[in-house]
Amino acid sequence: MEKKIRVAIANDHTAFEFRKPIIEYLKKQGYQVLDLGTVNSKPVDYPDYGFKIGKAISDQKADVGIAICGTGIGINIAANRVPGIRCALAYEEETARLARSHNNANVLALGARIIAAEKGVELVKVFLNTPTSTEERHQFRIKKLN
Repeated sequence: MEKKIRVAIANDHTAFEFRKPIIEYLKKQGYQVLDLGTVNSKPVDYPDYGFKIGKAISDQKADVGIAICGTGIGINIAANRVPGIRCALAYEEETARLARSHNNANVLALGARIIAAEKGVELVKVFLNTPTSTEERHQFRIKKLN
């Protein structure tokens, strides 16, 4: 059996329930899960968790990440402040697929107040199962991002 990639997951208080089926899915699929999120509804600041997930990936403690806050927007912005992070916000399958394929996103941001948890699991599946395009035009653009 091939080794599964290491997936970090970070979330603020709005997503403490939303994250549970995603973690369950990841573990059932054999992924190594690095849990960086808060586990209750006590208010916390989403930038702290965006920075945590970005740092985990930049420090090579995880290969990719799932970042979740109420809309996905704030944690996305925070994660993208970490050098080397390409965090993409997705609310549907096509953007999750294109984020990986065209942009080689290494973090998927989700909005717990915007989509259902089941949809979140589906987006994670798409994100993790989409290879990065080897087309020169996409590779050139990814290099520019870095």
